[in-house]
Amino acid sequence: MIGGVSIVELALFAVALAAAGLATGALAGLFGVGGGVLIVPVLYEVFRALGVDDSVRTHLCVGTSLAIIIPTSIRSFQGHLKKGAVDVDALKVWAAPVVIGVIAGAFVAAHAPGALLKLVFAAALTVNGAKMLAGQDAWRISAEMPGKTVMRLYGLMIGFLSTLMGIGGGLFGNLLMSMHNRPIHRAVATSSGLGVLISIPAAIGYIVDGLPHQRELPWGSLGFVSLIGFAVVAPMSTLTARFGAALAHRYSRRRLEVLYGLFQWAMAIRFVWATISP
Repeated sequence: MIGGVSIVELALFAVALAAAGLATGALAGLFGVGGGVLIVPVLYEVFRALGVDDSVRTHLCVGTSLAIIIPTSIRSFQGHLKKGAVDVDALKVWAAPVVIGVIAGAFVAAHAPGALLKLVFAAALTVNGAKMLAGQDAWRISAEMPGKTVMRLYGLMIGFLSTLMGIGGGLFGNLLMSMHNRPIHRAVATSSGLGVLISIPAAIGYIVDGLPHQRELPWGSLGFVSLIGFAVVAPMSTLTARFGAALAHRYSRRRLEVLYGLFQWAMAIRFVWATISP
């Protein structure tokens, strides 16, 4: 036994996280997301099996996901940057507002019930999944990206909602850029940079916010971050992040949209169900 958990349980925990890490890295590169849309649901199931209290379970999943996203997003961003697909100017405008949004999101998350985090996660996935599956110009707001004022407001929203969901910002970055007539490959590449801007301050925020709940958290946790989850998933996900980035540039725009949309709807359904039957 280690910290009240058997060696067998820890081994199964590590195997499940290793498999999730490989898939997370591939998805991070393929869709320009930090992998949170996959790893949050996976961690939720694992922590539920380990008996983590529901009052802190979702927070622990989100915080751990954000920590895991740090190296994954860096590798994914590097892969897209080398291909010259990143809109660096957009990232420069978004940088400060995104970080402010992250700080606000971490504060709200510290006082929000787990059910609220689940519903925010499911709602955002449902809307963005519908956009990807529709693939219609009717969803477009304009033919060009907006001015700096609107871009900064977008940045605040991206940082805030991504922190509540435990994602790297790719979900909202892809949605907003595609609504302003940016090709899916360009949106995916640029959104990978949001993960770098969001994950580091957000993970720190969840660590700090979780320290008062340390007694309720499982062994190996630092605030709302599972160090075991980070240690296993992060290195595994970096192995496949560049593979996913390369694969993204081989798919047609429409195929990438459909795959992304279906994936998001599947995750949304799972979290609605988790809210109804925790």
